[in-house]
Amino acid sequence: MRTRAIGVRWTVGNVSNAGFTALRLSICSAWNLFGKHARYAVCVNSVPIQTARLATGPVPGEVLWLQSDSLLPDWLNSYVDRSMAEGVAWKLAPVRVFKDRYEIALDNLDNDVILWKKPEAMKQWLDSDDPKACLLAQDVQRCLGQFASLCDPRAINSGIRGLPPGFDLEERLQQILEGHSIALRSELDEQGLQAAALSQANLFLVSTEDVSICSPFPMHQDSLGRCGVHFVGLNQKQLPWELEGKQANEVIHARWERFRHELHSRIWPGELCTT
Repeated sequence: MRTRAIGVRWTVGNVSNAGFTALRLSICSAWNLFGKHARYAVCVNSVPIQTARLATGPVPGEVLWLQSDSLLPDWLNSYVDRSMAEGVAWKLAPVRVFKDRYEIALDNLDNDVILWKKPEAMKQWLDSDDPKACLLAQDVQRCLGQFASLCDPRAINSGIRGLPPGFDLEERLQQILEGHSIALRSELDEQGLQAAALSQANLFLVSTEDVSICSPFPMHQDSLGRCGVHFVGLNQKQLPWELEGKQANEVIHARWERFRHELHSRIWPGELCTT
């Protein structure tokens, strides 16, 4: 695989304790994959940076912690529901951190994508000669909100997003919103907006076999992928519905506990899990 200048970014807010643990594991595993020559950034919203850093715990290398509450582009504010429902659009504050690098965002539901190997589609994307080639993840079902009709027919998940240097995602997002005047009301709208903006690009998709969509929700997977996992719903402290006769967040967090030690052993082989 070619040597590329890479930047990896995450988004985190006022999430559960498990969500912060997942962020630490995600940062550490990314460091294992991309090393000291990559750059790393965590965009923090809703809580102070110091709170997020303490809750996350020690991470390797140089990580930029960026307070992002005021970094949503001004033009985008008029298309976002005033309550920022479900945290929608936080993942676009800012739209890009590493404009001059191959930017990999692991942040669909804030910070809950953990990789221990490079997925095949990611390797192909980083090897591509196409200066406009982009990367997204495959989903187990098509959940693209109000933008579904503007996307290609594949099931797409923005939990992993890769953009090449100089790619102007902000301009594409703005063109779509100005052309359709749709207010973003949910994270599915935010996901669909990104999928629509990248639908015309040469799009590489990380398969759900390589990075599983793991949760107790219907159609989701009950396993780790070959290369990583996306834990859906882990960041929520409380959810207002039940799964399997229990509070949904309790079921989600129980699943996390079931996999947590195995995740630790894949990231730090041979070490005792203390997180």
